[in-house]
Formats: sequence, structure tokens, C-alpha cells
Amino acid sequence: MPVRIRLQRHGKKGKPFYWIVAADSRAKRDGRYLEKLGVYNPNTNPATVEVDVDGAVKWLQNGAQPSDTARTLLSYRGAMMKHHLNGGVRKGAFTQEEADKKFAAWLEEKQDKIQAKIDGLDKEKAEDLSKRFEAEKAINEKRIADQAPEPVVEAADETAVEAPEGAASDEAAEETPATEENTTEETVSEAVEETVSEAVEEAVEEAVEGAVVEAVKEAAPEQAAEETSTAEETNEEEDKKE
Repeated sequence: MPVRIRLQRHGKKGKPFYWIVAADSRAKRDGRYLEKLGVYNPNTNPATVEVDVDGAVKWLQNGAQPSDTARTLLSYRGAMMKHHLNGGVRKGAFTQEEADKKFAAWLEEKQDKIQAKIDGLDKEKAEDLSKRFEAEKAINEKRIADQAPEPVVEAADETAVEAPEGAASDEAAEETPATEENTTEETVSEAVEETVSEAVEEAVEEAVEGAVVEAVKEAAPEQAAEETSTAEETNEEEDKKE
């Protein structure tokens, strides 16, 4: 009975996963199988491949023929490598211990490559998430800035204006003593000027009154003399008439 190692489809539409099985080549693709050797899930990144290496090697040594996809998956997990090394042991090229060491070294190297790929994918995913987060943050900040009310800006301006006013009030407080001193000096000087003006006015009035009195005194005798001469002339004229 020819045996073939192939994939058997499972899963739902759009998201399939596969079993790696050893089945009769004459059976249907999704029909009965002889042994399940592993699982292949292409929906993850990287793809999930699990293989029973010893079981696969046993079927390969018994003459089972893998399909192209199954061969790739078996090679990915080292089943084909171990089958090749076992062939070398049978031919006497090296011992089983040497074959096991070579296989262990190959598995370690392969696992490092797989882990490096996983780390690279995780790093890319983290960077992508960071970029998306920064872009979303920038969009949200822009949206908030666009929706911000104008009074907020005016309040900021008023705050900026109030600061100079506060400084001006401090300056006014510093200048108040000097202003009070100047006011006191001006008041004193005004009082002195008013006193001097009043004294001058009184002196002028007294001088004027004195001059008027003297003029009246001087004018009184002259007027009396004139009145006397006028009276005498009148008497003489009356005498002549008589």
C-alpha cells in the first residue's frame, strides 16, 4: 500500500488550518488517515508548524512519499535532515552519536533563526503601534485645538495684561511717597505766595489811602481860599451896585 504524507484541511472558510497526516494515497484528501504527524496553521505570523519528527522519520524510512508542501514543512522542523543523517549512519559514514550531535546543532541554529524572525516581527509590530499611537495622538490634539473656545485665548491675553498692571501698581506704590513730598512742598509754597500777596495788597491799599488823604488835605486850603476870594468879589460887586 503506497503511503503519502500530506495535508488534511480543517478550520472554517477563510481561516483554514491543516493536519500533517500519513494516509493511503488512494484515499480522499480529507478522508481517513493512518497517523497524524503534526499541525500547520498559516493564520499566524510566522506560521505555526508542529511536527512529530520521529514519527515522520519512521514513515519516511518505510517509503512514504511526502507532498511538496509536506516536504517543506518536514524540512522546516528537521524531519528531512534527521532522515538524511540516519541514511548516513546506515551507510557507515558516521556513528549515531555524531549524527545526533549534528542534528542538535542544526536544530539550535534553526531555532535561533526562527526566534530572530519572531523578534523582528515583534519589533516591527511595536514600531507600527507606536507610529499609529503618535499619529492618533496628533489627530486628537489637533481636534481639541480646533474645538477649543476662543475665550480661553482671551483669558490668556487678559492674564498677560494683568501682569503689567500689577507691575504698574507696584511702581505707583513706590512713587507715592515722592508724590506726597512734592504735594507738600507745593502746598507750602502756595501758602507763602498767598501770604506775600496779601501783605503786598494791604501795603498798596494803605499807601493809596495815605496819598488820597494828603491830596484832600492839600486841596482843602486852596479851595477855601478860592471860596473866600469869590465871596469877597461878590461883596464888592454888591457894594458898587448900591
